[in-house]
Amino acid sequence: MSSQHIYDVPGPVARRRYALMAVATVVVVGAILGFIIYRFQVTGQFSARKWSVFTYPQVWGQIGERLLNTLKAFAVSAVLALVLGLLLAVGRLSDHRWVKVPTVWFLEVFRAVPVLILMMIMYYGMPTIGLKFSTFTSVVTALTLYNGTILAEAIRSGILALPRGQWEAASALGLRKTNVMTMILLPQAIRAMLPVIIAQLVVILKDTALGFIVTYPELLDYAKFIGTQAQFDSPLIPAAMVVGTIYVAMCLTVAGLAKIAEESISGTQGPDGKKHGWRNTNLQIARTRVRRQRVDGTISEPGVSMVAAPTASGSAGVASAPTTGPRGSSLPMPPRRNASGGPATSPA
Repeated sequence: MSSQHIYDVPGPVARRRYALMAVATVVVVGAILGFIIYRFQVTGQFSARKWSVFTYPQVWGQIGERLLNTLKAFAVSAVLALVLGLLLAVGRLSDHRWVKVPTVWFLEVFRAVPVLILMMIMYYGMPTIGLKFSTFTSVVTALTLYNGTILAEAIRSGILALPRGQWEAASALGLRKTNVMTMILLPQAIRAMLPVIIAQLVVILKDTALGFIVTYPELLDYAKFIGTQAQFDSPLIPAAMVVGTIYVAMCLTVAGLAKIAEESISGTQGPDGKKHGWRNTNLQIARTRVRRQRVDGTISEPGVSMVAAPTASGSAGVASAPTTGPRGSSLPMPPRRNASGGPATSPA
């Protein structure tokens, strides 16, 4: 069975060149790593005295406590940034200028200010005007404002990338713009931009390390403290290696959990070989809801006017039909009935 390629299949010379380039890359990377390890060995970074600090249970207890502080700041910042990003994305796409213009200014300002400067403004600058924030509040606020603007642009791009027919089909069903945005566009945009959202969540986790500037008790702050202990020969490099390994493990865990969520939402095949995800599309859900509303008589079709059924106990008649049909036709329309077979009533 022949396979199709959208590029030229490399020939013998190209394959040999690619193999040489791969070998050269491995050799260069290995040489760099070897040089780093050699310098660590020469400067005594692997000495037992430097690493003996990690033999104390109190040190690992403090590392665990700082790890919880880091995860707490990340969790709160991630949730608030996602909420802020959704609100800003909807406001950026609003048809009302009094909503759109302030949203654009907010996005442009806080997207241009670095996270570190925002933290310093919150913790060191706000007390000068009578507003004092804790280290946790300063870190969370700075991460939320910056990453919320980035997520807003990602979600807005996902909405604009959807086919125009999605909006038109939902509008033809009689849905309002708010329902179209919340039921049809936003879920699809989030699913489409999920890789970008996952990458930004990892950025939020790594940016929590900037909290040591405002003395927030997190991992990097404690690594800096360990590195200043002279009785252990100032083990700054070993502390950085341990904390860096913890950060790598946390980032891989967040990326793995987000990957599982992506497979569940998008309906791709999971590790068990089964398909997971939403069985009905958002447009089908909207059609079902509108269909139920029409059956219940809470929404009317164009050109049809509902008339209440007689309430007399002895009358067995049905609701009178409108005298004109669609497009001004003089033909009478059949009486409209609800799901139970009775006459439809006019909406309240």
